[in-house]
Amino acid sequence: MRVIGLMSGTSHDAIEAAAADLALDDDTLLLRPLGHLSVPYADDLRARVVACLPPAVTTTQAVCALDSGIGQAFAGAAARALRELCAGAADLVVSHGQTVHHWVEDGIVRGTLQLGRAAWIAEATGLPVVSDLRSRDVAAGGQGAPLVGMTDALLLCGLPGTPAALNLGGIANVTVLAPGAAPLAFDTGPANALLDAAVHHFTDGTAAYDADGRRAAAGRVRPELLRVLLDDPYYRRAAPKTTGKEHFHLPYLQRALDAVPTPAPDDVLATLTRLTAVTVADACRAHGVTQLVASGGGTRNPVLMRMITEELPGVPVRPSDDLGLPSDAKEALAFAVLGFLTVHGLPGTHPSATGASRATLLGSITPGLTPLRLPEPVARPPRRLRIVRS
Repeated sequence: MRVIGLMSGTSHDAIEAAAADLALDDDTLLLRPLGHLSVPYADDLRARVVACLPPAVTTTQAVCALDSGIGQAFAGAAARALRELCAGAADLVVSHGQTVHHWVEDGIVRGTLQLGRAAWIAEATGLPVVSDLRSRDVAAGGQGAPLVGMTDALLLCGLPGTPAALNLGGIANVTVLAPGAAPLAFDTGPANALLDAAVHHFTDGTAAYDADGRRAAAGRVRPELLRVLLDDPYYRRAAPKTTGKEHFHLPYLQRALDAVPTPAPDDVLATLTRLTAVTVADACRAHGVTQLVASGGGTRNPVLMRMITEELPGVPVRPSDDLGLPSDAKEALAFAVLGFLTVHGLPGTHPSATGASRATLLGSITPGLTPLRLPEPVARPPRRLRIVRS
């Protein structure tokens, strides 16, 4: 089955599209990557996404307009992926949409909202679309995230020791696969969320991120600020747990800065980069991680990757590309895997990873231009993932 996966994460800067041929071979899921592309949001659309995010106040009209705008943008990305990556032939599109709110109270997820209606994608491509993948897990008592845990667990299977997969987006998350234990997945805290907010603030909006970590490299870590940031109760919560920009945003950072002597902007960025490294490392040490497979936009920040390595001496850190899964495309491919599992009648979560009462079939299916015909249900879920190189 040829599947296109679409993803836009908490950095909300672009839609990542990836295509793959997927097939089941006994207990192994075979994945052959066909390529990936990144489609930046138009400036106006990205500005409207930012304006909608907490702690901002919005209206139902603005949310409705944003839902259509994001849906049309995802439809354009899907059509381009169908044309450029699949030579016009595919069987399924899987769309994560754009998260605008992840509602957490006292560690319990009460709801989650991703915008970008699947109907726009189905209409543009003619293909069936699996979307709204998080809500079913939330309804079953889970965190609804991180949903990459299923793909991570399949990918890590067979690696020695206690391997973990790390994704560095706006929020950092890990999946840990200890020998003889069920997979555990959770958000460790901010990755790029606070960094990007700080850069945007300090540059009056002329820059969106710290390119190559250059400004962090020019600054020095301020221990007093790091102590204030690390005092957040989130880091002491037991996994599984999730967080987002509802918690880690510019006003949150400004409150921390108000509690310490005013640091230079580059010192703030150095401290925020170290915050991510420390919280990732603390989470890995707490679960005995012996090797780390990294992916996501944060892997392109050499200062962040150096700091993570410093915080985890003796733990090899390598990109998911080493295992055949392109780092820049991993999340989009992970959602392609989830949609593939859904249409084959297989759950897309491990209860141990999300905290749900049971493993659930994820998402809703929007038909394409032809009558919906699903594959025959599969009785046994895959136990491992093998990347097939072209």
